[in-house]
Amino acid sequence: MSHGVRQKNDAPQGAAKAAPVSFAALRIPGYRAHFATYILAMMGDNIEHVISYWMAYQKFHSAALGGFAVLSHWLPFLLFAVPAGALADRFDPRRLIQCGMALFILASLGWAWFFITDTLQLWQAMTLLVIHGCAGVLWQTSSQLLVHEIVPPQVLTSAVRLNATARTLGVLVGPAVGGAIMLTLGPRYGLILNACFYLPLVIWLWKAPYGPRFRKDGHVAPRAVRGLRDIVQTARDIADQPLLLSMILLAGAASFFIGNSYQAQMPNFAQDLGHGDPGVSYSMLLGADAAGALTAGFLLERWGLLKPDPRTAVLLAMGWCTALGCFAVSHAYVLSLVLLFTAGLFELSFSSMTQALVQLNAPASIRGRVIGLFNMSSMGMRAFSGITVGLLGTIAGVHWSLAVSAVAMLLVLSLLRRRVATARLS
Repeated sequence: MSHGVRQKNDAPQGAAKAAPVSFAALRIPGYRAHFATYILAMMGDNIEHVISYWMAYQKFHSAALGGFAVLSHWLPFLLFAVPAGALADRFDPRRLIQCGMALFILASLGWAWFFITDTLQLWQAMTLLVIHGCAGVLWQTSSQLLVHEIVPPQVLTSAVRLNATARTLGVLVGPAVGGAIMLTLGPRYGLILNACFYLPLVIWLWKAPYGPRFRKDGHVAPRAVRGLRDIVQTARDIADQPLLLSMILLAGAASFFIGNSYQAQMPNFAQDLGHGDPGVSYSMLLGADAAGALTAGFLLERWGLLKPDPRTAVLLAMGWCTALGCFAVSHAYVLSLVLLFTAGLFELSFSSMTQALVQLNAPASIRGRVIGLFNMSSMGMRAFSGITVGLLGTIAGVHWSLAVSAVAMLLVLSLLRRRVATARLS
């Protein structure tokens, strides 16, 4: 099997373009292991959210703590994604991922300890939320860099798209598994079980044949890690590369104006649409968005569709904004389901393509820092989408706030279309 895969990977790039292979990245044994352990870790991430948020709310009944939970999840990406990328450039990304998993395990066991002993205080809950957020930064940035060492360049687009699909699958399945764990084991001991979902990734990376020691060129970034100054330096390093800048700006604008904030407002949309039981309506609306993303991941991988192109990424993002804008003003429940499904299709398509373009075109010597800058933009800026959709929603209503945010995003995308007109793949 591995010999056959190697022959395909060594084939001329033109041949690979002429005959795309379905689920190409999954044909590589190393990526299959990465994909399976990534799903388990993502599921554990979301199970912890479900259980810890529920128990913390029962303990404190604090809306402010809920708001802090969102900020503590995304602000670490804004502050530390680029330094984490610089660390991944300088050191072994496998060990950084394992450090991230260790922090996830610490957070899960910490929640379990305080819930079992009934000694949880507010500051301890806030500390655990910060630990969880920092774990995500170490994991996601280093994982994206490690993918470069697992798959060849001609398969990278498939790997990035499958990672995005795995992330969506973890977000979709995690809450359901978390609910089942709470019903069977209870939330306290369920969190101990949840810590086990991170272990397969830790164990696989222990001996996985990747990292600096296995690189053919033996390349290790010679420059020291400079902390937050790396953000400015990385921006300067790619200032003359319009494709990278455009894709990073696209991801940042999408996160700032919309992000995933509309999902937090979904109970309001479900209630306003008034279709049957609000709880069921709410679940179906969230499910439609996730189902669209999973469908896109499957279809694009099955037929090898949508070659990475900056203009295509912008057009797909425009489709996402249009679908969400129409959803915001829709008063028909079935139409809203269709629009959210469509939004999910577009969202996974443009976000995975944007990330693939950045990873394909980032200079090898600073790839980790460039990926970190992309994560700072695509994930860190989500901390502010609660203002553009959530806060404005308290003033004008969530329907109008989402519609206005979608229109603002479309205006930004129209400017980006001009910028990427001269950008070319390297």
